Amino acid sequence: MWKLIPILLLLTACGATKTMPTNLASPQATIQDNPMVTELNDLKPLDGPVMTVGVYGFQDKTGQRKPAENIANLSSAVTQGAEVWVIDALLQAGEGTWFEVVERVGMDNVIKERQLIRNTRTNYEKDDPTPLAPMKFAGIILEGGIVGYDSNIATGGSGARYFGIGAAAEYRIDTVTVAIRLVSVSSGRVLVSVAAEKSIASYRSGADVFKFLDLGTKALEVETGYSINEPTNYAVREAIEMAVIEMIYQGANQNLWNFKP
Repeated sequence: MWKLIPILLLLTACGATKTMPTNLASPQATIQDNPMVTELNDLKPLDGPVMTVGVYGFQDKTGQRKPAENIANLSSAVTQGAEVWVIDALLQAGEGTWFEVVERVGMDNVIKERQLIRNTRTNYEKDDPTPLAPMKFAGIILEGGIVGYDSNIATGGSGARYFGIGAAAEYRIDTVTVAIRLVSVSSGRVLVSVAAEKSIASYRSGADVFKFLDLGTKALEVETGYSINEPTNYAVREAIEMAVIEMIYQGANQNLWNFKP
Protein backbone atom coordinates (compact mmCIF):
# COMPACT_ATOMS: atom_id res chain seq x y z
CA MET A 1 0.00 0.00 0.00
CA TRP A 2 2.85 2.40 0.82
CA LYS A 3 4.02 2.10 -2.79
CA LEU A 4 0.72 3.57 -3.93
CA ILE A 5 1.00 6.73 -1.81
CA PRO A 6 3.29 8.66 -4.23
CA ILE A 7 1.02 7.72 -7.13
CA LEU A 8 -2.11 8.83 -5.28
CA LEU A 9 -0.52 12.13 -4.31
CA LEU A 10 0.53 12.70 -7.91
CA LEU A 11 -2.97 12.00 -9.26
CA THR A 12 -4.57 14.18 -6.59
CA ALA A 13 -2.23 17.06 -7.35
CA CYS A 14 -2.90 16.73 -11.06
CA GLY A 15 -6.64 16.75 -10.48
CA ALA A 16 -6.42 19.82 -8.20
CA THR A 17 -4.21 21.91 -10.49
CA LYS A 18 -5.62 20.78 -13.82
CA THR A 19 -6.77 23.72 -15.95
CA MET A 20 -8.98 23.69 -18.99
CA PRO A 21 -6.86 23.37 -22.13
CA THR A 22 -6.90 26.22 -24.60
CA ASN A 23 -6.47 23.91 -27.56
CA LEU A 24 -7.68 20.32 -27.82
CA ALA A 25 -6.87 17.71 -30.37
CA SER A 26 -9.63 16.70 -32.74
CA PRO A 27 -12.44 17.37 -32.13
CA GLN A 28 -12.10 21.04 -31.18
CA ALA A 29 -14.45 21.71 -28.27
CA THR A 30 -13.16 25.01 -26.90
CA ILE A 31 -15.70 27.83 -26.96
CA GLN A 32 -14.17 30.83 -28.71
CA ASP A 33 -15.50 34.11 -30.09
CA ASN A 34 -18.19 33.46 -32.66
CA PRO A 35 -16.62 34.03 -36.10
CA MET A 36 -20.06 34.23 -37.73
CA VAL A 37 -20.81 37.52 -35.96
CA THR A 38 -17.69 39.09 -37.45
CA GLU A 39 -18.56 37.75 -40.90
CA LEU A 40 -22.12 39.11 -40.59
CA ASN A 41 -20.89 42.58 -39.66
CA ASP A 42 -18.29 42.53 -42.45
CA LEU A 43 -20.87 41.93 -45.21
CA LYS A 44 -20.94 44.69 -47.83
CA PRO A 45 -23.97 46.99 -47.48
CA LEU A 46 -27.11 46.43 -49.53
CA ASP A 47 -27.28 48.44 -52.75
CA GLY A 48 -30.76 49.83 -52.18
CA PRO A 49 -33.24 50.55 -49.39
CA VAL A 50 -33.20 48.38 -46.27
CA MET A 51 -35.55 45.39 -46.60
CA THR A 52 -38.33 45.06 -44.04
CA VAL A 53 -38.72 41.46 -42.89
CA GLY A 54 -41.08 39.76 -40.47
CA VAL A 55 -40.13 36.76 -38.30
CA TYR A 56 -43.18 35.01 -36.85
CA GLY A 57 -41.24 32.17 -35.23
CA PHE A 58 -38.41 29.71 -35.60
CA GLN A 59 -39.61 26.47 -34.09
CA ASP A 60 -37.92 23.31 -32.92
CA LYS A 61 -39.10 20.72 -35.44
CA THR A 62 -36.77 17.95 -34.30
CA GLY A 63 -38.89 16.54 -31.46
CA GLN A 64 -35.64 15.40 -29.86
CA ARG A 65 -34.91 15.26 -26.14
CA LYS A 66 -31.58 15.77 -24.46
CA PRO A 67 -29.47 12.61 -24.77
CA ALA A 68 -29.33 10.76 -21.46
CA GLU A 69 -28.40 7.29 -20.33
CA ASN A 70 -30.80 5.03 -18.42
CA ILE A 71 -33.38 7.80 -17.77
CA ALA A 72 -36.32 9.32 -19.63
CA ASN A 73 -35.30 12.93 -20.18
CA LEU A 74 -38.16 15.34 -20.88
CA SER A 75 -35.96 18.37 -21.58
CA SER A 76 -35.71 19.40 -25.24
CA ALA A 77 -32.39 18.91 -26.96
CA VAL A 78 -32.38 22.38 -28.53
CA THR A 79 -33.61 25.83 -27.55
CA GLN A 80 -37.30 26.69 -27.94
CA GLY A 81 -36.58 30.38 -28.54
CA ALA A 82 -34.34 30.29 -31.61
CA GLU A 83 -36.14 33.27 -33.19
CA VAL A 84 -34.03 35.45 -30.89
CA TRP A 85 -30.90 34.43 -32.78
CA VAL A 86 -32.65 34.82 -36.16
CA ILE A 87 -33.67 38.40 -35.39
CA ASP A 88 -30.22 39.18 -33.99
CA ALA A 89 -28.50 37.81 -37.11
CA LEU A 90 -30.76 39.82 -39.45
CA LEU A 91 -30.11 43.03 -37.51
CA GLN A 92 -26.33 42.48 -37.55
CA ALA A 93 -26.05 41.76 -41.29
CA GLY A 94 -23.81 44.41 -42.79
CA GLU A 95 -23.93 46.30 -39.48
CA GLY A 96 -27.67 46.86 -39.86
CA THR A 97 -27.67 47.92 -43.52
CA TRP A 98 -29.60 44.91 -44.87
CA PHE A 99 -32.74 44.18 -42.86
CA GLU A 100 -35.26 46.01 -40.73
CA VAL A 101 -37.13 43.50 -38.54
CA VAL A 102 -40.71 44.21 -37.50
CA GLU A 103 -42.21 42.63 -34.40
CA ARG A 104 -44.33 39.56 -35.15
CA VAL A 105 -43.52 37.07 -32.38
CA GLY A 106 -45.17 39.31 -29.77
CA MET A 107 -47.78 40.70 -32.18
CA ASP A 108 -50.64 40.29 -29.70
CA ASN A 109 -48.88 42.48 -27.16
CA VAL A 110 -48.26 45.19 -29.75
CA ILE A 111 -51.92 45.20 -30.81
CA LYS A 112 -53.10 45.37 -27.18
CA GLU A 113 -50.77 48.30 -26.46
CA ARG A 114 -51.94 50.16 -29.57
CA GLN A 115 -55.54 49.59 -28.54
CA LEU A 116 -54.77 50.98 -25.08
CA ILE A 117 -53.19 54.09 -26.62
CA ARG A 118 -56.17 54.58 -28.94
CA ASN A 119 -58.71 54.25 -26.11
CA THR A 120 -56.76 56.59 -23.85
CA ARG A 121 -56.47 59.27 -26.52
CA THR A 122 -60.17 58.97 -27.35
CA ASN A 123 -61.16 59.42 -23.69
CA TYR A 124 -58.85 62.33 -22.87
CA GLU A 125 -58.66 64.03 -26.27
CA LYS A 126 -62.33 63.85 -27.20
CA ASP A 127 -62.41 66.86 -29.49
CA ASP A 128 -59.41 66.02 -31.61
CA PRO A 129 -57.64 62.75 -30.58
CA THR A 130 -54.12 62.34 -31.91
CA PRO A 131 -54.18 59.66 -34.62
CA LEU A 132 -52.00 56.62 -34.16
CA ALA A 133 -49.48 56.03 -36.92
CA PRO A 134 -50.11 52.87 -38.95
CA MET A 135 -48.03 49.82 -38.25
CA LYS A 136 -45.28 49.02 -40.72
CA PHE A 137 -45.83 45.89 -42.77
CA ALA A 138 -43.17 43.51 -44.05
CA GLY A 139 -42.50 42.89 -47.71
CA ILE A 140 -40.86 39.55 -46.98
CA ILE A 141 -41.22 36.90 -44.27
CA LEU A 142 -38.50 34.63 -42.96
CA GLU A 143 -39.74 31.11 -42.21
CA GLY A 144 -37.96 27.97 -41.05
CA GLY A 145 -36.82 26.17 -37.94
CA ILE A 146 -34.42 23.70 -36.36
CA VAL A 147 -34.99 20.61 -38.48
CA GLY A 148 -32.42 18.15 -37.15
CA TYR A 149 -30.52 17.12 -34.05
CA ASP A 150 -28.40 13.99 -34.33
CA SER A 151 -26.50 12.80 -31.27
CA ASN A 152 -23.49 10.49 -31.13
CA ILE A 153 -22.84 10.62 -34.86
CA ALA A 154 -19.17 10.08 -34.05
CA THR A 155 -17.62 8.74 -30.85
CA GLY A 156 -14.15 7.57 -29.96
CA GLY A 157 -11.32 7.68 -27.50
CA SER A 158 -8.27 5.92 -26.16
CA GLY A 159 -7.08 4.57 -22.83
CA ALA A 160 -4.71 2.21 -21.07
CA ARG A 161 -4.47 0.47 -17.68
CA TYR A 162 -1.46 -1.15 -16.01
CA PHE A 163 -1.61 -2.82 -12.59
CA GLY A 164 -4.80 -0.99 -11.73
CA ILE A 165 -3.54 2.44 -12.84
CA GLY A 166 -4.98 3.88 -16.04
CA ALA A 167 -5.98 6.94 -18.05
CA ALA A 168 -8.52 7.48 -20.81
CA ALA A 169 -9.85 10.16 -23.16
CA GLU A 170 -13.20 10.15 -24.95
CA TYR A 171 -15.02 12.41 -27.39
CA ARG A 172 -18.50 12.65 -28.90
CA ILE A 173 -19.90 14.71 -31.76
CA ASP A 174 -23.53 15.80 -32.22
CA THR A 175 -24.97 17.79 -35.13
CA VAL A 176 -27.72 20.41 -35.29
CA THR A 177 -29.33 21.44 -38.60
CA VAL A 178 -31.39 24.57 -39.32
CA ALA A 179 -33.32 25.60 -42.44
CA ILE A 180 -34.57 29.05 -43.42
CA ARG A 181 -36.49 30.39 -46.40
CA LEU A 182 -37.33 33.91 -47.49
CA VAL A 183 -40.91 34.32 -48.78
CA SER A 184 -42.36 37.22 -50.77
CA VAL A 185 -45.55 38.52 -49.14
CA SER A 186 -47.01 39.92 -52.38
CA SER A 187 -46.64 36.73 -54.43
CA GLY A 188 -46.07 33.99 -51.84
CA ARG A 189 -43.05 32.82 -53.80
CA VAL A 190 -40.09 31.32 -51.95
CA LEU A 191 -37.20 33.56 -52.92
CA VAL A 192 -34.32 31.77 -51.19
CA SER A 193 -34.10 28.50 -49.23
CA VAL A 194 -30.99 27.59 -47.22
CA ALA A 195 -29.99 24.80 -44.82
CA ALA A 196 -26.96 24.86 -42.52
CA GLU A 197 -25.57 22.51 -39.90
CA LYS A 198 -23.13 22.83 -37.02
CA SER A 199 -21.29 20.12 -35.13
CA ILE A 200 -21.28 20.02 -31.33
CA ALA A 201 -18.16 18.54 -29.76
CA SER A 202 -17.81 17.03 -26.29
CA TYR A 203 -14.49 15.89 -24.80
CA ARG A 204 -13.65 14.04 -21.59
CA SER A 205 -10.33 12.98 -20.12
CA GLY A 206 -9.48 11.30 -16.83
CA ALA A 207 -7.18 9.05 -14.83
CA ASP A 208 -7.90 6.51 -12.12
CA VAL A 209 -6.35 4.01 -9.71
CA PHE A 210 -8.09 0.77 -8.72
CA LYS A 211 -6.35 -1.65 -6.34
CA PHE A 212 -7.40 -4.50 -4.05
CA LEU A 213 -5.68 -4.53 -0.66
CA ASP A 214 -5.45 -6.95 2.27
CA LEU A 215 -6.05 -10.23 0.40
CA GLY A 216 -8.89 -8.76 -1.64
CA THR A 217 -11.07 -7.76 1.29
CA LYS A 218 -10.57 -4.02 0.74
CA ALA A 219 -10.54 -1.91 -2.44
CA LEU A 220 -8.82 1.39 -3.11
CA GLU A 221 -10.18 3.57 -5.92
CA VAL A 222 -9.19 7.10 -6.95
CA GLU A 223 -10.42 9.04 -10.00
CA THR A 224 -9.73 12.47 -11.50
CA GLY A 225 -10.59 14.13 -14.79
CA TYR A 226 -12.35 16.91 -16.63
CA SER A 227 -14.77 17.36 -19.53
CA ILE A 228 -15.69 20.08 -22.02
CA ASN A 229 -19.14 20.26 -23.66
CA GLU A 230 -19.89 22.79 -26.36
CA PRO A 231 -23.29 24.40 -25.59
CA THR A 232 -26.08 23.36 -27.94
CA ASN A 233 -27.43 26.92 -27.88
CA TYR A 234 -24.10 28.19 -29.22
CA ALA A 235 -24.24 25.69 -32.09
CA VAL A 236 -27.84 26.67 -32.97
CA ARG A 237 -26.89 30.34 -33.00
CA GLU A 238 -23.87 29.80 -35.23
CA ALA A 239 -25.85 27.63 -37.66
CA ILE A 240 -28.54 30.32 -37.95
CA GLU A 241 -25.96 33.04 -38.57
CA MET A 242 -24.28 30.86 -41.18
CA ALA A 243 -27.65 30.31 -42.90
CA VAL A 244 -28.39 34.07 -42.96
CA ILE A 245 -25.01 34.78 -44.55
CA GLU A 246 -25.57 32.06 -47.17
CA MET A 247 -29.10 33.41 -47.82
CA ILE A 248 -27.70 36.86 -48.59
CA TYR A 249 -25.09 35.48 -50.99
CA GLN A 250 -27.62 33.22 -52.75
CA GLY A 251 -30.00 36.14 -53.19
CA ALA A 252 -27.20 38.17 -54.76
CA ASN A 253 -26.40 35.31 -57.14
CA GLN A 254 -30.07 35.20 -58.19
CA ASN A 255 -30.07 38.99 -58.75
CA LEU A 256 -32.70 39.51 -56.06
CA TRP A 257 -30.46 42.21 -54.60
CA ASN A 258 -26.94 43.50 -55.02
CA PHE A 259 -24.00 44.45 -52.84
CA LYS A 260 -23.07 48.10 -52.79
CA PRO A 261 -19.73 48.61 -54.63
